Amino acid sequence: MSAAATFRRAATAAALASAALAAAPPARAQATNEARTAAYLAAVRDRPPLLYAFVREMPKGADLHSHLSGAVYAESFLRWAAEDSLCVSRRALAMVRASCAGSHGDTIPVADALNDATLYGQLIDAASMRNWNPAQRSGHDQFFDAFTRLGALPRRVGDELAEAQARAADGNVSYLELMLTADGPAATQLASNVPATAFEPGREPDFAAALAALRPGMPGVVQTARDALTRVEARRDTVLRCTPSRGGGAGCEVAVRWLYQVGRGRPPAQVFAQILTGFELARADPRVVGFNLVMPEDGLISMRDFTLHMRMIDYLHRLYPQVKISLHAGELSPGLVPPEGMRFHIRQSVELGHASRIGHGVDVMWEDRPYELLREMRDRGVMVEIALTSNDAILGIRGRDHPLAVYRRWGVPVALATDDQGVARSEMPREYQKAVQEQGLDYAALKAMARTSLEHAFVGGASVWRDGRTFAPVAECAPTAGGFAGARCASFAAASPRAKLQRDLELAFRAFEARYAAMPTP
Repeated sequence: MSAAATFRRAATAAALASAALAAAPPARAQATNEARTAAYLAAVRDRPPLLYAFVREMPKGADLHSHLSGAVYAESFLRWAAEDSLCVSRRALAMVRASCAGSHGDTIPVADALNDATLYGQLIDAASMRNWNPAQRSGHDQFFDAFTRLGALPRRVGDELAEAQARAADGNVSYLELMLTADGPAATQLASNVPATAFEPGREPDFAAALAALRPGMPGVVQTARDALTRVEARRDTVLRCTPSRGGGAGCEVAVRWLYQVGRGRPPAQVFAQILTGFELARADPRVVGFNLVMPEDGLISMRDFTLHMRMIDYLHRLYPQVKISLHAGELSPGLVPPEGMRFHIRQSVELGHASRIGHGVDVMWEDRPYELLREMRDRGVMVEIALTSNDAILGIRGRDHPLAVYRRWGVPVALATDDQGVARSEMPREYQKAVQEQGLDYAALKAMARTSLEHAFVGGASVWRDGRTFAPVAECAPTAGGFAGARCASFAAASPRAKLQRDLELAFRAFEARYAAMPTP
């Protein structure tokens, strides 16, 4: 039989099956669609182009771990730099604040670089992981140095947000939590009011004295951050043409919340000031749903002051117990730091830092009493934000070396995330593709992670799941009440931002699975 005849026979069978499903009870038809969609994925898992097309169309819920500055592709930064008449050093392959004149021809307008294909390519390679050569330098150094290449570039945060939302919409991601230090330098400048004795080396930290010194100026810092977010979102609406009445361009429907990011590589007084800002800002502005600590976890200060930072969070958490916390922890690999540096970061983040979510968690099996820790994370419902591309590029951890399978085996909630998709040259569909190809996940596992992402998002409101582990729906959304498409579930979701996102995801799954159930299996 010819390939064409085989395809026609498969298409005819799929059409007959679709007709039969249309006459079947909705719940049974939906279950059958899900099974056939899972079978389709199983058939294309070793065929990358077909797999990518599948995972790109698949609804994915949330991306809960994304640094906005790292989410943007270098091409966009270069285009904006040219529009803003900025300059670049050809020797350093980095933006410079100096005038384009002089420097013996080394410093030129970025606009000129956009007309030089060789230089343009070199700049993109330097500011990202594209064409990175592991024989010449580590992925860790290439990744973090990429940010310094653009360090002199004035931020166009509203444009960055527009790109992040448009890319999320393209990958069928419906909700983003983006990390940003919205107040700029305001909190770190306020930290100069903290007495030197508060964090004097060799002495017990005086958190109360630091708090007392910061509190008078904190309202101004918080207002600076809130005003900045308003400007950023207004610019985003302009770029994407988002309007309340007419919608707008791709990305306008993607819901966004913010995580205030703290630079953990700063002096203690500045870190404390930023952590306090994160707590205060999350309490004052519903757009900000929590905070996180950023900068390389293996850095000098990050390692030296890790426990101190967790104690800061513990102290302030007692004053702001309602504020959600997600922490980078365990973004380490053997050899990057001494073994003793890998023994406690995740545990302290959970127990002392009160983290509801952990970013990366790669070195969990190097922790002291790892199985005890896994049970604790499972019982507490601490979710791990899994960034496969990032862990591969920065740490060299991939495939069976990655602990994703361990987390899943122990029942720890997990969801995929992009981390810095622009620098890493990735996107959420690629994370799903890597999960299938490198981690051996099937459709049920991908679907569970998409649901988990919204269940553990910091967005407010009730959940459509009465059990977020088994995904048993609440009574209003149960099959006996009409399911997720029913009027009772629609009414329930209308009262909760979380439930609305979850219901929309379930309806998107329903449409996606109906489409792939009728697709001829390759």
